[in-house]
Amino acid sequence: MLDVGRVCVKLAGREVGRKCVILERVDKNFVLVAAPGVRRRRCNVRHLEPTDLVLEFQGTGEEAVKAALEKAKVSFGD
Repeated sequence: MLDVGRVCVKLAGREVGRKCVILERVDKNFVLVAAPGVRRRRCNVRHLEPTDLVLEFQGTGEEAVKAALEKAKVSFGD
């Protein structure tokens, strides 16, 4: 369910309520997330609520994620 490209909502931390994108699976409990308004960091999977939206992108760089967000017309509502 929490695969690479999945858009999620953060449930804990200073960025609670913001949407983010899973960039990489670290292990069974942690993923790497980032988005506009969300720092690129490791996040516990229990602190994420997955949405139905999955983005397609190549690499984990900021430019690849930004291009995928623009293509999918996802509003992150900073």
